[in-house]
Amino acid sequence: MLITGDFNETIKKFKKILTLEKPKKLIAVGDAVSESLMKSGIFPDVFIVDNRIMRKDITPIEFDAERIVYARNPAGTISEEAWEKIRDALHSNLRTKIVIDGEEDLLALPAVLFAPENSLVVYGQPHEGIVIIKVMREKRVEVESIVNEMKTCSKD
Repeated sequence: MLITGDFNETIKKFKKILTLEKPKKLIAVGDAVSESLMKSGIFPDVFIVDNRIMRKDITPIEFDAERIVYARNPAGTISEEAWEKIRDALHSNLRTKIVIDGEEDLLALPAVLFAPENSLVVYGQPHEGIVIIKVMREKRVEVESIVNEMKTCSKD
């Protein structure tokens, strides 16, 4: 689901969704969306950042995390290390910041696969708003298909 609008509009709509959905876990992928959520008093259980916004380096944003882990993930890929760190973070009950050396753009995919059902994965859609994925069995099947296609393409 894409929520469009300026910062205040999207956050207001997102807060309503959080109240209705009461997600098991909230996972934010991306520096801008993570910062926006926390500035609005919404604290994800897991946030995945690469200290870049719109492909430009930024000063690392301070996040309220109980645990910080690091992983390498080259652009356009999902590394084994990133898979493991996301899986471990989502099986933990500690608020976890995952700092990616590389690019975090595709990491919403493993977040959907490893998050408990009825969790929400949120990421930014530049110049549009935010995207929310509700983790359900059907969505996992769809994401598994995408990941399998990516694996097939990378072997060619």
